Amino acid sequence: MTRLLIAALSGGLFGAGLLVSGMTDPAKVRGWLDIFGAWDPTLAFVLGGAVVPMFFAWRLAARRPAALTGAPMPALPPQKLDGRLIAGAALFGLGWGLAGLCPGPAIASLAIGGTPALIFMAAMVAGMALFGLWNNRQPRAALA
Repeated sequence: MTRLLIAALSGGLFGAGLLVSGMTDPAKVRGWLDIFGAWDPTLAFVLGGAVVPMFFAWRLAARRPAALTGAPMPALPPQKLDGRLIAGAALFGLGWGLAGLCPGPAIASLAIGGTPALIFMAAMVAGMALFGLWNNRQPRAALA
């Protein structure tokens, strides 16, 4: 129960931060990506506000035997750069650039409503479902 409460509070804080920072506005995100036009650097501050604290949080977590809830600390995922990771990152970047939303801000933007957020979420869920179907049919060696 404590883990669920911490997860809900963390997700709420994350969503509130996205709303307050304006990152649920696709035009603001496109402004960040438009480096040769009307570039908007504010996303750099949002990214820095996430990356800097997490740098220290991961260092602190590495020294702890257990989480604050008492659960064991999960192992870090393997640092493997392969075709799946590169293709996934490219697809994520293309989607982010085209729509101006990524999954976190898209979910947060559902709180303020609007058809574009609903369309994006439907497309994202459909894409995840299609990948799940495709991934289950492919032999693992062919994906690397």
